[in-house]
Amino acid sequence: MVGVGRFTSPDTMVSLVNKGVLDLIGAARPSIADPFLPKKIEEGRVEDIRECIGCNICVSADFLSHPMRCTQNPTMGEEWRKGWHPERIAPKTADETVLIVGAGPAGLEAARALGQRGYDVTLAEATDTIGGRVHTESQLPGLSQWRRVADYREYQISQMANVAVYLNSPLTADQVLEFEANHIVLSTGSEWDTTGIGRSNRRAILGHDAGTVMGVDAICAGEKPTGPVVIFDDDYYYMAGLIAEKLRREGHDVTYVTPTPDVSHWTHNTMEQSRIQTRLMKLGVKITPLHTLTRISSDHVDLTCIYTDAVHQIPCATLIPVAMRNPREDLFSALQGRATSLTRIGDCYAPGTIAAAVYGGHRYARELGEPAVTGAPVRREPPLLAGDWGGHAIPRVACSSRR
Repeated sequence: MVGVGRFTSPDTMVSLVNKGVLDLIGAARPSIADPFLPKKIEEGRVEDIRECIGCNICVSADFLSHPMRCTQNPTMGEEWRKGWHPERIAPKTADETVLIVGAGPAGLEAARALGQRGYDVTLAEATDTIGGRVHTESQLPGLSQWRRVADYREYQISQMANVAVYLNSPLTADQVLEFEANHIVLSTGSEWDTTGIGRSNRRAILGHDAGTVMGVDAICAGEKPTGPVVIFDDDYYYMAGLIAEKLRREGHDVTYVTPTPDVSHWTHNTMEQSRIQTRLMKLGVKITPLHTLTRISSDHVDLTCIYTDAVHQIPCATLIPVAMRNPREDLFSALQGRATSLTRIGDCYAPGTIAAAVYGGHRYARELGEPAVTGAPVRREPPLLAGDWGGHAIPRVACSSRR
């Protein structure tokens, strides 16, 4: 008897086998997050397991035809292409110090991997909590397991004498320079835009400054909107759906508007879309697809059909745009030209998924002090050899490699 279903707890796995409930446990996604999962269980190193968070970013590769990625395991998909081992990393190349500003997913992973290499690392976080957006988003409905991204790295860092973490430590440019670190890494994250600029609207929406707009960050911080609430999803991933669910569960009258045919459209790639829409419909969220937002007024918003350009109005006391995110660049701008080695990673460089932020932090740590790569940045598939196939000549195809 084989059981599947994203088992992530070693205690649960062992208990089910020992009780005879299951003979084998299929752990595909947990093994993507940590290929050494069985070995770590066998050796009693359960605290070193990178537990799957269930985000299904790995599955999206099947739909988008790109190398597989994993939020927890940034080496996934790069083992052969770049030679990245999930557990091993080259030692440091010099006795240098690194200051990382921001303990979000990118900063945490950079600190963990740099610490593993042997660098002396200082990680400064402006707030009193580790995790950045991971901490914030893990408090939204259904995302509690996303906290594992921070928990795993926080524990690993706590075991490293060469990595120091300071909370409640916002830094100015002058204070950053006072550290005299050999390398400065900024991982200051991003913030949700409130003007409505996104995929459909390339300019700020008329009336965005009318006083009825509330940003995603404010909602996540616990601020309460007045109703009726309109959520405009021009991002298409999970955030708008979660904000709609959160506010509806709190008793608000919520209308979800999106230019796409359904809610959280990009989550078709993570096989979650039908579950999200079903949940919102059962909660009583009103859904208006195939419409964009064109004007915000004090008591209503104008919606325009993306096909016919027909305009109609719906009541709105609070408009929450879920569109693009802006990188926090103030510190970077203040340090430009003043720091010898200054690098941005994660969302403050290019807002994206949590997986992309973790990958960016890991890549920085891997490449620090290493020779610059010339030619193709990754290994490629073997070339086709010249010959004959089915009566047709096959030309030799050139193939460049990483080295």
